[in-house]
Amino acid sequence: MTVTPEQQAEIDALRAEAVPTLRVVAPGMESVLHTAFPVLDHGFIRVVDYMGDDAAVVQAARVSYGRGTRRVNEDRGLINYLMRHRHTTPFEMCEIKLHVKLPIFVARQWIRHRTANVNEYSARYSILDREFYVPAPDQVAAQSTSNRQGRDQVLPPDQAGQVLDMLRDDARRVYDNYRHMLNEADDGTPVDPARDGLARELARMNLTLNYYTQWYWKTDLHNLLHFLSLRADPHAQYEIRVYADAMMDVVHRWVPLVAAAFEEYRLGGAHLSRSALHVVRRMLAGERLLREDSGMSAREWRELMDLLGREA
Repeated sequence: MTVTPEQQAEIDALRAEAVPTLRVVAPGMESVLHTAFPVLDHGFIRVVDYMGDDAAVVQAARVSYGRGTRRVNEDRGLINYLMRHRHTTPFEMCEIKLHVKLPIFVARQWIRHRTANVNEYSARYSILDREFYVPAPDQVAAQSTSNRQGRDQVLPPDQAGQVLDMLRDDARRVYDNYRHMLNEADDGTPVDPARDGLARELARMNLTLNYYTQWYWKTDLHNLLHFLSLRADPHAQYEIRVYADAMMDVVHRWVPLVAAAFEEYRLGGAHLSRSALHVVRRMLAGERLLREDSGMSAREWRELMDLLGREA
């Protein structure tokens, strides 16, 4: 993880400053507020700010004025009910703002979630650092033959080594060209005082997608959970899944009752189609079904059997 000295000084100053407040605070979040959690080789996430806690979800659902005197078990039961029946509005009452450092290709996946407010580091205004993502050897895998957007077996060490060398060499070469076009050395001094540097908005074009960018990302709890339901899934790309895993840890610190309900009913649960539910009911009634008798496609049948732990 790379946090600049300026960023670390800001984090230290913020964590050293205790501010009295009348607003609701979540002790688990207060203990890690502003702290940078490492992700991948140079990335991180850190909580910049948040609003609400488990009780805020309950309060919104009951439309009450205060936190009330109900017991935790009653709050847990209501949150479970809301999650189970997909009553999402109360979860929208909680918000979080994250500072994220991530490879550009991960950011391009991430930005497809359009229910957040985003402000990204400007490579038109500032110069990107010489920081690029190189996967670990155990993440260098062949293209899956059954999934067009997935990986298959890990490449042998010699082949993986060649890929990693190419990634490093390409990233270093384009960065050297980037600084040359800007006419700036790493310390910011002109390489050639006799010539002008190219505009930053043009020089950035040749940088590879594994270079790191940063942004502030603010969203409500409902949309954060939707993000996690897709990106913390085992089928998600590894490089975005590790960010989702780190964010899931933050959710546990922030709203532990909501996190437990989310893992129970969403991450660990399953949604069945009408046809799949009909098949399950027939199986429970003792019927021996073949795919041809189910009315389901081969892929749907295979997915259902995988879900039920049966041979397709």
